[in-house]
Amino acid sequence: MGRDPGAAAEPSGRGGAGPGTGGGVRARLLGMADHDLSGFERTSFTHGGTARDVLRRGEGPAVVVMAEIPGITPKVLGFAERVAAIGCTAVLPVLFGDPGRDPDPAVRGRLRAGAYVASSFAKVCVSREFTVLATGRSSPVVAWLRALAAHEHERCGGPGVGAVGMCLTGGFALAMATDERLLAPVLSQPSLPLPVTAGRRAVTDISEEELAVVKDRCARGGLRVLGMRFRGDRLVPGDRFAALRRELGEAFTAVELEDADAAPDASTPPHSVLTEHLIDEPGQPTRAALDEVLELFRTRLLRTPA
Repeated sequence: MGRDPGAAAEPSGRGGAGPGTGGGVRARLLGMADHDLSGFERTSFTHGGTARDVLRRGEGPAVVVMAEIPGITPKVLGFAERVAAIGCTAVLPVLFGDPGRDPDPAVRGRLRAGAYVASSFAKVCVSREFTVLATGRSSPVVAWLRALAAHEHERCGGPGVGAVGMCLTGGFALAMATDERLLAPVLSQPSLPLPVTAGRRAVTDISEEELAVVKDRCARGGLRVLGMRFRGDRLVPGDRFAALRRELGEAFTAVELEDADAAPDASTPPHSVLTEHLIDEPGQPTRAALDEVLELFRTRLLRTPA
């Protein structure tokens, strides 16, 4: 597909580093929890008059990785490294927070860690780019993300693009799938709209018009949507996944984990399947969920049909 004429990508000249330098690993071995972004290229992308920083790692078809609150943590970067390791390009837009900063209270102290998370969430709540409570609407930032995905498809090649949304960005991957280039959307603990009322518990943050487009793609067999949640997660009610099953049919695969499957040493209740609550060991349910995500990317983005 042709490049979006309204989009441009420009090197930012800040903090770029070639892959394989290992600085982030060394920092963690020295007891420094923050990731120094070694191995990630830092660029910027502009669309519709809005410029944001973007981190990139790897080669091959692009996968857009949208971080959860409070931002691109070391564990989000670790997930991106796994995406790059299978032969894809991990593309991480900086939507909020400080890239590489570890929010773990064991590292920061509870007051500082809590203040950082609260600050990131507050900025999202007041931003016009994010639809936190409204139903029947996609967040305006999704248009920018679609343009980023289109640009990365042209840049990286391959049959299409993958996308992973987490927490507040979880539903963005679904709304991005109105573009035929988006072949592998993953909704990890999609938390918007915040389920503060019964009506908000059973919907995802996508407009009715865009949902109709996604449903048509699913009906035609051109799309498989993967969602994941912990069963006890109050931010991602079971009603939300039940509604996605009704709307998308067999094209929607739900991975629903027991709370006991989450990493026991995490500082928050079970929520972040691919990052904070991942137990990265063979045989663990969260590891199986991670493997299913990576297999979706292999199948949809890397394998040539016979």
